[in-house]
Amino acid sequence: MKLEVKNLEKKFKNFTAVKNINFHIDSGQTLGVLGPNGCGKTTTIGMLLGLIKPSNGKILIDDENFENLNREKILSQFNFASPYVELPKKLTVKENLEIYGRLYGVKDLTRRIKEVSNDLNLSIFLNKKTGELSSGQKNRVSLAKSLINNPKILFLDEPTASLDPDIGDFVRNYIEDYKSKNKVSILLASHNMKEVERLCDQVIMMKEGEIVDRGTCQSLIDKHGRNNLEDTFLKLARNKNELE
Repeated sequence: MKLEVKNLEKKFKNFTAVKNINFHIDSGQTLGVLGPNGCGKTTTIGMLLGLIKPSNGKILIDDENFENLNREKILSQFNFASPYVELPKKLTVKENLEIYGRLYGVKDLTRRIKEVSNDLNLSIFLNKKTGELSSGQKNRVSLAKSLINNPKILFLDEPTASLDPDIGDFVRNYIEDYKSKNKVSILLASHNMKEVERLCDQVIMMKEGEIVDRGTCQSLIDKHGRNNLEDTFLKLARNKNELE
């Protein structure tokens, strides 16, 4: 499933959070969205999920305007994971997955919960209340929730935040493998530059609501004469004019 945005913009009264941005994600590709806090990443994801109404511009799904599509049907093929969005704390991990699975109309839900639990090593705390989990365990549960409906388009916001290096590597391996097998289109927002270099086919760099550069990780590194993507990101964050 292909996702494309054209001249997307969001204004909040006198403040423009996202300014006329354009990008696309082809089926089976991962697009990294980089930028300092407050650059418009979260607002952009909110618009793509249908949670925030754009002020201007279009969101296209397989070349069809998002506004003209069956909203329930198309959103059932999306999902989202973020360590900053809490799942109900008093419910067990299994209960959370069951509720979200039903909301997405997942068939054979018991089998699907078993699959994602085994894949992400959740079985040992499946019957534990979500609020009692460590931050790293919560991240893995959030990822499991985001995959419960086998989405065609997946939004990942800092998917390995709070994970130790071993589990972080495990999750990255899983994301790579899942994308390869399912041809899912992924938008990844992350401050972990090594993660972005590893997972992303293309990258857009945002600052103050605008896309100020784009390309593959290596092309951006080469273009700006840096040794790695982290140094390139720091150049963006500290001096926008150098990127223009």
